[in-house]
Amino acid sequence: MNLLKITTCYPSYVKDLYCKHPGLEKKSFAEQKTVFDYDAFGWADYWSHALTPLGYRVSEISYNVPEMQRAWAKENSLPDPAGIDLKEIALAQIRQFNPDVLWFDDTNADLLKRIRDEVPSIKLVLGWVGSAIPRSDVWQHIDLILSCSPESVQCMKDNGFPAAHLHHGFESRINERLIDRPKRIDFSFIGQLVRGSHYHLHREKMLEALAGSARIEIFSPSADYDWKHYLQACIKATNYELRDALIKLGLSDALLKSLPVVKTAYKYDARPLLPVNARLKPFIKPPVFGLDMYQVIRDSAMTLNIHADSSPLFASNMRLFETTGVGTCLITDWKDNLPELFEPDKEVVVYKNAEECLEKVRWLLDHAKEREEIAKAGQMRTLREHTFSRRAVILDEMIKTRI
Repeated sequence: MNLLKITTCYPSYVKDLYCKHPGLEKKSFAEQKTVFDYDAFGWADYWSHALTPLGYRVSEISYNVPEMQRAWAKENSLPDPAGIDLKEIALAQIRQFNPDVLWFDDTNADLLKRIRDEVPSIKLVLGWVGSAIPRSDVWQHIDLILSCSPESVQCMKDNGFPAAHLHHGFESRINERLIDRPKRIDFSFIGQLVRGSHYHLHREKMLEALAGSARIEIFSPSADYDWKHYLQACIKATNYELRDALIKLGLSDALLKSLPVVKTAYKYDARPLLPVNARLKPFIKPPVFGLDMYQVIRDSAMTLNIHADSSPLFASNMRLFETTGVGTCLITDWKDNLPELFEPDKEVVVYKNAEECLEKVRWLLDHAKEREEIAKAGQMRTLREHTFSRRAVILDEMIKTRI
């Protein structure tokens, strides 16, 4: 069975990857993809590696990586490979591969509609959503929406969309690519800090409570924000609120769109979010992705996990398996289903509030032997039960049931 997975990457990650590999953009598509997959960003080639033994032929496209995609376009004689739209290249790749199953890990509804119209071989379209569900029309064009978050699965079902739960996993090959060296970081946190409802308001409060006391090192894209970004976000938020207030007063759209200050707010679907809390800024280091991220986790005595606000009940994010998988002690927030995944305080360390988290972190810093025993037990559990190979068996059953 042919399965093609299409997705996008953070543009900042793509830029960093090519900076780390000078001349990579001049290599062939296959050579670029080998480097890209080896760096283990996102899911990289995990599903390809896991599904191939089950009888699948898998292709994985990151369609917003221009250097790699244009190399493919040139090698396959597409017209104007240097100037052609990246989505057109992706469509050509999909048509050439002739998939039975399309895994559309994106929110571009127009692109998905074109793929379904132009590639008749597709019998099943899968989608993916995390715990925060993006606003998009794409969901109505997907046959089965997969999610690591039970909350999102229920939300999708409540809105009439077919959805199923599939946990994240760990790719064990990553351990062969990491440097095994003494721990250089006492306590780390890696992740986004988006200041908005359903995102990371609780995470922000937790980190603020810990930052001054727990010697924590925070790695986040929020490190790039400065006072200018903060001021711009405040202006956008103010314009949005002014627009809403004037609408409630009964002013017409035509009139509001004629006001220079207000009309710019019409392009926002929701209140613009503010950048990171200024009090956390001194503790934040630049973000790490791919193997750099895994190495930071491996170099940490402990790594903190804080689920997004959109996951109030269930443990579901990637950090659960990434941290335990590389053999680092995971400190994670209590969730109702956590004992189904790991034995609390034996395979991972759990907390219910900032005070308990700080108390356990301090104890573990002073008790290296016990900390390493927990880390080892967590790693054994992940390598035994939470790998992509194990998840692939579940995914295979879902596909065969629906196709």
